[in-house]
Amino acid sequence: MMRRAIYPGSFDPITNGHTDLLRRGAQLFDEVLLAIVADLPNVRVIGYSGLTVDLAREYGIHVVLRGLRTVSDFEFEFQLANMSRRLLPGLETVFLAPQEGNACISSTLVRDIARHGGAIDEFVHPIVATALRNKKSS
Repeated sequence: MMRRAIYPGSFDPITNGHTDLLRRGAQLFDEVLLAIVADLPNVRVIGYSGLTVDLAREYGIHVVLRGLRTVSDFEFEFQLANMSRRLLPGLETVFLAPQEGNACISSTLVRDIARHGGAIDEFVHPIVATALRNKKSS
């Protein structure tokens, strides 16, 4: 049986922390479903709206991949994992901690730094940095 996982999130913007977790998740699973990033051969890019459990059911996936940076992340993610398992019995959540250098990165902070003209290049892929700069200037 193919080991597949979903890595859901708004990824607005996708950061190096997200990409780090995706790359490490791609080493654990045969296929990871994620919106936005497509440079890994076993990562399929999809978009969806609605509940992650419905997406998992549609694709026959039994694992959700999530990242934990802080204790507050854990509290929210723990509730989400338990509710998801209640809605779809057998759906498991695998938590990955970011590499130390990515632990402080969040999409909200990156958006705020970019909005105020700060340097974001060390936090996001160069394509994302360019897109954020272009968005600010338009």
